[in-house]
Amino acid sequence: MGLDDLAPFDPAQKVIEYKIKGGPSKRLVSMTLDKFTEEVASESPAPGGGSVAAYIASTGIALATMVANLSSHKRGWDDRWEYFSDWAEKGETIRRKLIAAVDADTEAFNKVMEAFSLPKETPEEKQLRSVAIQKAQFGAVQVPLDVMKIAASALPVAEAMVKQGNPNSVTDAGVGASALVCGIYGAYLNVCINLKDLKDRSVADSIAAEAASILTESQNMESEIRKAVIQMIR
Repeated sequence: MGLDDLAPFDPAQKVIEYKIKGGPSKRLVSMTLDKFTEEVASESPAPGGGSVAAYIASTGIALATMVANLSSHKRGWDDRWEYFSDWAEKGETIRRKLIAAVDADTEAFNKVMEAFSLPKETPEEKQLRSVAIQKAQFGAVQVPLDVMKIAASALPVAEAMVKQGNPNSVTDAGVGASALVCGIYGAYLNVCINLKDLKDRSVADSIAAEAASILTESQNMESEIRKAVIQMIR
């Protein structure tokens, strides 16, 4: 969600609403799936697309990790146990990072809202408020950018499991790759919409280029993974 979408609202009121609903102290990842989607569907502006993108990506690496674990225990593949266990360990590390980003994105959004609620009666207050907004806005960009980087680092896990993992689970790894790229694209959209509010345009342009590169490379990789999956199941 971009700041333009917040203009019609009173920031202080929105912050209060969010805190009443639980705020960052109530971890989203501790909710049931039903409760999480209910929270997303509510009129509160957060959690939104950024948190959902991180969660989608976490399910993607979870699937690839599942295939690694299944492959490590596949009968007759005892000599490959360590190889697949290493992939599973890498996948689990990435999953934990993406799960943490679900709450981090909502917390970053909340900090933007809090910055907008700061007083602006005097020149000094206006200056402090402006600095706080830019700092918070940078955080709102950085979190989804980190999600993009982390999720992109998970694609090799999915690729390895499609090409070398248990063939009975190849579609699971394929779905995992698609979920990862869906999360990457969702995070990319959040990077872009928040970048437009950064005053330092040189920094914004650099981040935009980096994000676009990650997205393109990830989509290309997922396309190749998809082809490999189709070839194996036909």
